Amino acid sequence: MAAPVAYRAPMNTPSTRPRADLLDPAALAQLGGIEFIAREVVEGFIMGLHRSPHRGFSAEYAELRAYQPGDDLRYIDWRMYGRSDRYYVKQFEEETNLRAYLLVDVSESMAWSSNPGTQPSKLWYAQHLSAALGLVLARQGDAVGMAAFHHEIVDRLDAKGGRRHWHELTRRLNALSSGGGTSAETALRELAIRLRRRGLVVLVSDLLVARDETLTALKYLRHRGHEVLVLHLIDPGERELPAASEARFFDPESESELLVSVADIREEYREAVREALQEWRRDLRPHGIEYEVVDTDAPLSLALRAYLRKRERLG
Repeated sequence: MAAPVAYRAPMNTPSTRPRADLLDPAALAQLGGIEFIAREVVEGFIMGLHRSPHRGFSAEYAELRAYQPGDDLRYIDWRMYGRSDRYYVKQFEEETNLRAYLLVDVSESMAWSSNPGTQPSKLWYAQHLSAALGLVLARQGDAVGMAAFHHEIVDRLDAKGGRRHWHELTRRLNALSSGGGTSAETALRELAIRLRRRGLVVLVSDLLVARDETLTALKYLRHRGHEVLVLHLIDPGERELPAASEARFFDPESESELLVSVADIREEYREAVREALQEWRRDLRPHGIEYEVVDTDAPLSLALRAYLRKRERLG
């Protein structure tokens, strides 16, 4: 009789390891620091583009393409091979000369999470999404800058290209903390005045702002010739009221509170949220401003794809 063979669990090999861009934020937050997470997310995202039917995406966004017989072996990306068990070669293309600016909301409301300790805050999501977007831009050869704001701009980084600049961008993003009320229109107008060269402005915010003034400022950016993408961050607890019999609404910026019966207002609340999101879309789209709702319990790849669609239209 043959000796029994002990069972050994399969190792988490590069080909079977879950792609970081598909992980939910709670799992993603356990992986490490902001640079590591951003790199893992972007590499997983790029890997997904290579395997998707949209073949034109991979070369433009990843600086890589599938290996073909006759390609110079010196340009094989061995790191990508280790992760995907497939051969890709590095491409060297001219810079696209796009200048992108990440406008990150750091107001007090961005620190909120409906499930503290498990669900990362909206600010965490904004920081890591912005770092991943910055890396995608850097890999494309584009220049990326950043401005963080609440009722005023609290940090700013000029748009430049290259990996060294991306490291500085992630350092600045990681150092951000929440505080103060929100005045997106102030930051948007200041940015519009400072930007002498047309570019792409990406607003990452929960949009708990003065609506009319913010719309006017976004339209002003478009009037100045800038492309605009709004990523509206929504915590799952903002879409649906909790199962409890009562809920206490708290405004972290004004510190006011209101205790209500959940059963009495659940459907009305749900409809009000739906209508508010639809209003943003209706008000922005006619002016050529892209608008995407981003749930902060969803993988970062969904927001990256929103950027990808916008970038593709820019050529």
